[in-house]
Amino acid sequence: MVTRAELEAREAATLAPYATLSQGSRGREHLEAESATRTAFQKDRDRVLHTTAFRRLEAKTQVFLNASGDHYRTRLTHTLEVQQVARSVALNLGLNETLAETIALAHDLGHPPFGHAGERVLNALMQEHGGFDHNAQARRIVTLLEYRRPDAPGLNLTLETLDGLNKHDRADLGRPSLEAQVVDAADALAYTAHDLDDGLRSGLLTPAQLADVPLWRELLGRAGVDGTRISDRERRHLHRELLGWLITDLSETSNAALHAVPLDSAHAARTHPHALITYSPSVRDLLRETATFLRENLYRHWRVEMQVEQASRVLTTLFNALLARPSMLPPPYRDLAATCGTQRAVCDYIAGMTDRYALDIHASLTPPPGTTPWPR
Repeated sequence: MVTRAELEAREAATLAPYATLSQGSRGREHLEAESATRTAFQKDRDRVLHTTAFRRLEAKTQVFLNASGDHYRTRLTHTLEVQQVARSVALNLGLNETLAETIALAHDLGHPPFGHAGERVLNALMQEHGGFDHNAQARRIVTLLEYRRPDAPGLNLTLETLDGLNKHDRADLGRPSLEAQVVDAADALAYTAHDLDDGLRSGLLTPAQLADVPLWRELLGRAGVDGTRISDRERRHLHRELLGWLITDLSETSNAALHAVPLDSAHAARTHPHALITYSPSVRDLLRETATFLRENLYRHWRVEMQVEQASRVLTTLFNALLARPSMLPPPYRDLAATCGTQRAVCDYIAGMTDRYALDIHASLTPPPGTTPWPR
């Protein structure tokens, strides 16, 4: 049986000098014995996978409501695609793929129902009580709301994994680790590719619209597809080609940047003045233009805006009703209200809901005239 010490030695012998090593972890908030057969980051990954919050991602919106169709991305499938991209890039660069994988699996745990529309609604409702941000909520979930053991809140993850959930630089640590930077890039890469794919599948985007998008035109040339009409097979082929192209560009450009400066440790990478995980300038421009196109033509499409309006009404009704009558909160959230305040407890409860559960609770609070609401 391979021991943790052997796994750590394997990392030290095979990873790049600027990779984050398990044996160099700064530890956990609460002291505990490490596994005999798993590295600290492997243990973190397994803890994230077994959370309730992770399972709920299956029924949370990415762009299209979970009930819109069986084949559109959900928050869970998006997370798994980010995990795959992050792992591939980390392996290409000699980074700690397990840490990158763990951060990727945890990075969207804090998303509320109804995607970014739900986040905007909760942030507005919580404006006078600290606001709402899904990155901060993910950290709140793994440090407070999820329980690994009955006598202590949180998952007690390593400080490296927790730091990876911070999207921004920290004064005490500098930039996020290279593995966290890889996840950030993989997140944008994955949603660009799969939102184009889902947009075409749904019919909200058409080949004619995409003909004016520079990234799309170059992709058609690379894939050898005419692009006038896109069959299902061609759409899948284009998605694969786009992923391969972007992963290769990100890996090659980042590798060149990492070897252009003397980096002898993960700390040196974090304190370097410039981001080292990056695309080539031409691909950065293509992605920026594509993001603008998606925002204007997919995320603001009238059918998506209908979903946004539904999310706003549902979450606002739930928030106000629970705030007015906190006794409707489940017992764990009533306990939380005593220490964190009623507004934050209500926000935590709603943020943890799936789309389906939020719609069900909303229906029970606003039944059609002449019906009797069912108890929940």
